[in-house]
Amino acid sequence: MAVSRRSVEVELPVAADPDRARLQQLGYKQELKRGLSALANFAFSFSIISVLAGVTTTYNTGLRYGGPASMTLGWIVVASFNGCVALSMAEICSAYPTSGGLYYWSAQLAGKEWAPFASWVTGWFNIVGQWACTTSVDFSLAQFIQVIILLSTGGANGGGYLASKYVVLAIYSAILIIHGLINSLPIHWLSWFGQFGAFWNVAGVFSLTILIPAIAKERATMEFIFTHCNTDNSVGISNKVYMLAVGLLTSQYSVLGYDTSAHMSEETKNAEWSGPMGIVTSVALSSIIGWVYLVALTSVVTNIPDLLDPSNAAGGNAIAQALYNTFHMRFGSGVGGIVCLAIMAVAIFLCGTASVTSNSRMGYAFSRDGAMPLSHLWYRVNKQEVPFNVVWLSVSVAFVMALTSLGSQVAFQAMVSITTLGMYIAYALPIFFRVTTARKTFVPGPFHLGKYGVVVGWIGVIWVALVTVLFCLPVAYPVAVENFNYTPVAVGGVLLLSVAAWVLHARFWFQGPVTNVDT
Repeated sequence: MAVSRRSVEVELPVAADPDRARLQQLGYKQELKRGLSALANFAFSFSIISVLAGVTTTYNTGLRYGGPASMTLGWIVVASFNGCVALSMAEICSAYPTSGGLYYWSAQLAGKEWAPFASWVTGWFNIVGQWACTTSVDFSLAQFIQVIILLSTGGANGGGYLASKYVVLAIYSAILIIHGLINSLPIHWLSWFGQFGAFWNVAGVFSLTILIPAIAKERATMEFIFTHCNTDNSVGISNKVYMLAVGLLTSQYSVLGYDTSAHMSEETKNAEWSGPMGIVTSVALSSIIGWVYLVALTSVVTNIPDLLDPSNAAGGNAIAQALYNTFHMRFGSGVGGIVCLAIMAVAIFLCGTASVTSNSRMGYAFSRDGAMPLSHLWYRVNKQEVPFNVVWLSVSVAFVMALTSLGSQVAFQAMVSITTLGMYIAYALPIFFRVTTARKTFVPGPFHLGKYGVVVGWIGVIWVALVTVLFCLPVAYPVAVENFNYTPVAVGGVLLLSVAAWVLHARFWFQGPVTNVDT
């Protein structure tokens, strides 16, 4: 619940600016520059979802666990249930268009007694998930650049340059710094990157969807694309239902990050409508073009064991090897495949840019409410009305998270697993409160689901609960240190630490979102 902390000397021009007036009603004064259109708001979410990035970086997982069927049919299943999550989030966003987004919603919907605790846990799941998202996106890009260099210099089986883990970390660091610099720019420049990211994703998917099947001399049959379940995976799992369930990770991870539209709402014009529409349209369009892109990629998958073989030219990167083979068979050279990989790399880069943007806005809002250590330092904007300090905090945390890759790839994957489950748990919490404690008291905004709001919300909550269980299951048998699924440990760690911090410290002072205007 909102608690007054400080006042302003001059009353805000409420009548002249409906967005400013609504923000003041929610307890905040306008401090970020409100310069984004509905299109720009959509573009940020669409860029961070980036199916070109999500599908490309998790394709190996989908191919190994269930293969084509788990991805092409699984995508449709995941898109349907994710649509319910997105619709429910959009409805809540319309009622509470603030940069805090999820944790602010939980505070408003959980009821007076539980509001501070609900806000605290939701906020920490959200921000840790976002930090992990930036880490996974940018580190995946660093690894992808390494694959491109490897293929360009002869391939793993032809004397190509295989970078050490320290070189990959250096590439990752450079990417992070560039993303920090871009996100230090004024909002009108940042808006351009968001819209360019949206354009690149649409144009890239359109181009590759046409080009890849057209170039291929050997193509998979429709039956193979939609019904083949790969069990030849060297992970000791043969049950097809189990494999298909675990393989849903590709689809679930690929449509993630659409809370960005909520976090950008204080910089968006007509936020009560533009924010929720940004969520819904970005998820809907990503679901459609993502499936088309996935089918096009899978059309050139004809030998799964060969594509996943670490000794192949691409070092086991299935997409890179498939595209390299496709162009080499047609033209005698794999250069065209490398160009396709470069198109994907640009999309991943733009996705990382949008991820830091979302991180920084969430961090700004969370520190504005005093929830983060040294909140007074992160809750600052510069002369260009950019939350400069928290931008570089996001970059720094992402760098520290990636240091785990130097010690253990298993540990790094466990940390990155927080991206999917941590963020979806943060998505589900305010929806859960919407359909339980606030079922009769929720006051919708301009975008609402009417009588279907509660039903759609419950579907979304149950789906996230199911996915949480699925992604905590063992991914290989027999279970050993080398293949142990640390996802429940990582996600459980976030829950344990946030609850422990609450019990030992935060419950004595954190009262939820804090107003900075007189109400």
